[in-house]
Amino acid sequence: MLRFLTRRLLGAVITLLIISAVTFMLFYSVPRDPARMACGKLCTPETLELIRHNMGIADPLPQQYWDWLAGIFVGRDYAGFGNCEAPCLGYSFVNREPVLSTVLDRFPTTFSLGMGAAVVFVVFGVGMGMLAARHQGKPIDKIASGASLVASSMQIYFVGTLALYFFVYQWNILDQPGYTPFTENPGAWFSGLLLPWLVLALIFTANYTRMTRSQMVETLNEDYVRTARAKGLSRRTVFFRFAWRGAMGPIVTIFGIDLGVLLGGAMITEQTFSLQGIGMLAVKSVFTNDLPMLLGVMVLTASFVVVANIFVDACYALIDPRIRLA
Repeated sequence: MLRFLTRRLLGAVITLLIISAVTFMLFYSVPRDPARMACGKLCTPETLELIRHNMGIADPLPQQYWDWLAGIFVGRDYAGFGNCEAPCLGYSFVNREPVLSTVLDRFPTTFSLGMGAAVVFVVFGVGMGMLAARHQGKPIDKIASGASLVASSMQIYFVGTLALYFFVYQWNILDQPGYTPFTENPGAWFSGLLLPWLVLALIFTANYTRMTRSQMVETLNEDYVRTARAKGLSRRTVFFRFAWRGAMGPIVTIFGIDLGVLLGGAMITEQTFSLQGIGMLAVKSVFTNDLPMLLGVMVLTASFVVVANIFVDACYALIDPRIRLA
């Protein structure tokens, strides 16, 4: 296991270096004047020249990337703006503050939204998929499959708008969506995120229902499952002890990717419910041409996906006894 984790961590570092390099080259080589874009809309000639100096526009592009990469480990000074302590993912000249501090300020909102929705869609999605597989061909299977097909075709911005109108403004069943730190008021934290959780989890639940059902049906026809049945084990034991564990591998893989993406910002959901998370920050950065902020958000999102995949791979041996990690 230790050798496996070491190899995966080294691979993750290389992957993140490649992603950051490609993203940096695209962001800073395609625009005619990246300093002008990073300066924002309200930009004076003096500020623009200062930003050009801080970004090292006169230097070759590989040197600019090296300076940015070095800032992650040793920090970086930005003349006229201040010091960006390590780990420094750049400096937002629009917000006049380091990128990482802004992202960390928004991260609790995105983390609460993503983790809460993940709990909902895993519990209901996997549960409904297993129920449909257990009663394959029966009415409950057809209802679950039909409902998941309809739900997966919906869009978050459409469902979210309808949910806001009826459940919040029309019927007053749920509170106005918003983020309150859990440590300040757990009740307000839960009630403010309940509707975004349900809306965000809707499409994921549908996908996990169909995926779990197909994996369970396929696993129930495997030789080792039929052998367990032939030995006289109960249907319940065969279903949960053998078939369930064998079917969870692909589902856990997809869950790791989905969770990493959600922690990088659920843009549409945050935009629909006006939640000030990382996704909303990325959207705002696009409109303000905040290149350093966009670069930092993309690198962190890639980091979440890579780390989530390492965690998922490490869990394989616990889920499926046939897998051994060397």
